Amino acid sequence: MNAVWNNQTDLCDCESIHEDVVDAVRGAMPDDDVLMDLADAFKLFSDSTRVRILYALKTHEMCVCDISVLLGMTKSSVSHQLRVLKQSNLVKNRKVGRVVYYSLADEHVETIFSAGMEHILE
Repeated sequence: MNAVWNNQTDLCDCESIHEDVVDAVRGAMPDDDVLMDLADAFKLFSDSTRVRILYALKTHEMCVCDISVLLGMTKSSVSHQLRVLKQSNLVKNRKVGRVVYYSLADEHVETIFSAGMEHILE
């Protein structure tokens, strides 16, 4: 490896390219569309209201009214965020009579959320 790191700019002043590494990564790299979808999924976690809702739903299935009381928000605001989360397949709902209960869509959402929490708390 013939690289010298410039501490002031964090640039690699390479004298040679590691073609084997570049080729291996290129071969494993998903299509741009897939990476864009992944970036969009992570954007959903950039809103603190949505993160608070996801945390609540990670703990327990809840209806809009309960989430609204918990977070001190209007039912309309909570419903809007739940709609965004549902359209992105991060939450699911089930209806019992006139009440709609929300929960995390699957264990993948909980894993992503838990891994993010673990990362920021270390």
